[in-house]
Amino acid sequence: MFFAHLLSGFDTIECAYWLASNGLGGLDFEQLALEKSLISTSKSRHPKVITLGSEQFLLASHGTGSGYPFLLENDAFSIQCGEFNKPNFYVAFRSFALWHIGASALHQRFLAWAASVGLMPYRPEKLSRVDMTFDYQIDPIDFDEDCFVSQANKDAQHRKDGRVQTFRFGAGDLVLRVYNKCDEIEEKSAKSWFYALWGVEKNVWRIEWQTRKELLKHFGIRTFQDLAERQGDLLRYLVNDHTALRIRTDDSNRSRWPLHPLWVDLQARVNVMEGLGVVRECDPQSLLDERLIRLGVSVYGYMKRLAAIHGLKRGYSEVGLEETIERLRKLLNRVHDPLSWDGDVQRRMDEMRLGQW
Repeated sequence: MFFAHLLSGFDTIECAYWLASNGLGGLDFEQLALEKSLISTSKSRHPKVITLGSEQFLLASHGTGSGYPFLLENDAFSIQCGEFNKPNFYVAFRSFALWHIGASALHQRFLAWAASVGLMPYRPEKLSRVDMTFDYQIDPIDFDEDCFVSQANKDAQHRKDGRVQTFRFGAGDLVLRVYNKCDEIEEKSAKSWFYALWGVEKNVWRIEWQTRKELLKHFGIRTFQDLAERQGDLLRYLVNDHTALRIRTDDSNRSRWPLHPLWVDLQARVNVMEGLGVVRECDPQSLLDERLIRLGVSVYGYMKRLAAIHGLKRGYSEVGLEETIERLRKLLNRVHDPLSWDGDVQRRMDEMRLGQW
């Protein structure tokens, strides 16, 4: 089996913040409520672009399922907030920003934004979820679920077309997932920008530890400073004591099976680790080009359907591309609304610029 390490870092971080006025102002929640109400009364399904201090956000027309009245989102943060909630700010850091900016820099950016709207922390932040990942190119995998020896008392395996896509171990505060990240990108997340970070576009498997509040607290990880100092201790426990990938033998005691070379490599990387957070450069134009290609594929699929409908209506057995393009042009002329075009295009530009692709 060939394998090569590609990337390591944080893919998800969620954190609670307790913020209060710094004496020079504060976030105007009444104005936020008014803006949110205007979105609702306009019967718009789209969030509104607003500027608050040093950041632009999309303000949602609804609250959140966890009881916060306001949801603010951009390319770096998803912020749930409320004047009377405790904690009054709950932040999910975007995957794209974590990989391209870094966890510590994002934390400082959030605090800088808070200061720009007249807020400051009155108690330390508290991390509630941290996902730590290791991406490997593997071709082909030579292990199955029985090769994992784990303390977890729950496990699951997911297949598609008879091919394993995901191994999952644990639940609640600690979950290990080993899964085909390329499949996940194609079928779910559409995070195709990972291809540029990896330098490859197939056979990438992710080893992902999802850790939540109680386990983090057990290792003394409450703040971003704690995370920087103690993540190595947590990961050494996870890869050395909690779960291991082993090579099957005839021994009935699986814990005596030899470690798989992939896991040996993983342990070696963790044992010398002083910090995760990998900062990589990303070309925004490349991201837009990737989206254009995917949009072209989608439009091409719809054009085939248009050709089929036109053929059925006219009794044709074959409908060519050029004829279909002409039919599409006529159809677009019928539905085009010049009064709304500029505004809708600008809204989509704002949404893409602020992280909603």
